[in-house]
Order: sequence, then structure tokens, then C-alpha cells
Amino acid sequence: MWRSPLRKSITLLTVYYAFMVEYRAELLFWVLSGSLPMILLGVWTEAANQVQLQLSAIEFARYFLAVFVVRQLTLVWVIWEFEKEISQGKLSFALLQPIDPVWRHFAGHLSERIARLPFTLILVTFFFLLYPEALWLPSIPQALLCLFVTAIAFAMRFLIQYTFAMTAFWVEKASAIEQTWFLFYLFLSGYIAPLETFPPLMREIALLTPFPYVIYFPAAIAIGLPVRLWEGLIVMTAWSVLFFFLNRYFWRKGLRHYSGMGA
Repeated sequence: MWRSPLRKSITLLTVYYAFMVEYRAELLFWVLSGSLPMILLGVWTEAANQVQLQLSAIEFARYFLAVFVVRQLTLVWVIWEFEKEISQGKLSFALLQPIDPVWRHFAGHLSERIARLPFTLILVTFFFLLYPEALWLPSIPQALLCLFVTAIAFAMRFLIQYTFAMTAFWVEKASAIEQTWFLFYLFLSGYIAPLETFPPLMREIALLTPFPYVIYFPAAIAIGLPVRLWEGLIVMTAWSVLFFFLNRYFWRKGLRHYSGMGA
């Protein structure tokens, strides 16, 4: 019963991986474009050396390295792909095939994770050469938990952005919604500052949103910062369920609108 879906999944991943490795130089530039945490690392570690902060300089260095790695694993761009499919009419051809178009986008994202992994590891190695005192090895349970939470974070991030992409059935620039969302993501996800530096009330409000669980939550687990694990998993599940139902609703409504326009 599982043989056919498994075979299709392997085929999709293999095809998209082969496509991704054709553009190795582009992948390197994509990895480097997400290196802002490495810059912030220097800023925060220097600040921690000058004044007393919630984390030490070593903890800041480890945190932003973890942020860099988690960011590489949770990056999503499906809204731009889906928007182009709608505007260029390519979705019509995808709908003729016996598979939901979402799985092609999902497979492309997973394959890209694998393809960019060597470049990410090179930059991590370079980091430890510059900051040998920050070298640490998480325990096996800690590492497995981090990978598990990161996988959930990626799935949630993908689902949220794919839901926003559904608005491309009605508006010309669905990506504008993602750009607005990104402003909140930038400040509330822990991307530019760990939540320990937030005022207590602001931190509690942020933890009710999906933003910290995409970056801060798995990064904090990776370096051993205290987190409210079960509360975090419940919040991630709640947001994922909400956007799943929104996604399916917009998909059904959008397809009727799309076919009504003559596609």
C-alpha cells in the first residue's frame, strides 16, 4: 500500500535534487545571503564583552551560529513560485498531473536543503576556526530534539507561506503579503536578537505567535537554553492546524475562481 507513494516521493526528491545541483554557484550565493546572523554574532558578542547582558559572549556566538543553521533549514520561497505559476498559467499543466502541486514544491524545498548542506557545513567549520572557544557538541537527545523541532518549524513555515500563496488566485502580488509578514518575522523570530533580550511582556506576546518557533525555538534547544518545550509544541500545532484549514479552504475557492477565468 505504501510502495507507490514512497516510489513517487523518492522520484520527486531525486529529480529536484538533480535540478538543484545544476546551479551550485547559485546555491552558494543563497547560503551566503542568509549569513546575517554571522554579522549579528560579532555585534552581540562584542556588546556582551562590554556590558552585562542576559547571555554571555560565548552563548551569543553559539546562538547565532544555531540561528544561521536553522535558517538554512527552514527557508521557504514557495509563494514566489506559486505566484509565477498563476500569473503565467503554468498551474493549468500541473493540475493535469495526478499529484497535488504542493508536493512538487515541497519536494523542491527538501531537495534544496540537501543540496545546500555542504556549503552550510563549510561555513560552520569556518566559524569554529574563528571562534574555537565557542565549539560545543550537543548531546544526542538534544540534537535529535532540535532536528525534530526544526522539521516541524519548516513544515509550519511552508504551510503558512503556501497559504498566503493561495491569494495569488485573486491578487496580482501575493508576495507582498509575505513581505509584510517578514517584517514581524524579522523582529519576533529571534533572528536578530534572542528572546532573552526582550522585555518580559514582549517575550510572552511573541511566544503566542508562530514567529519564534521558526528560528528561536530550535536554536535555543540546540545550544541548551531553557525553553518551554510542551507549550511551544502546542503553539506550533495550533498555528499549523489553523493554517491547514485555511489553506484547504482557499485552495478549493481559488481553483473555482481559476477555472472560472478560463484556465
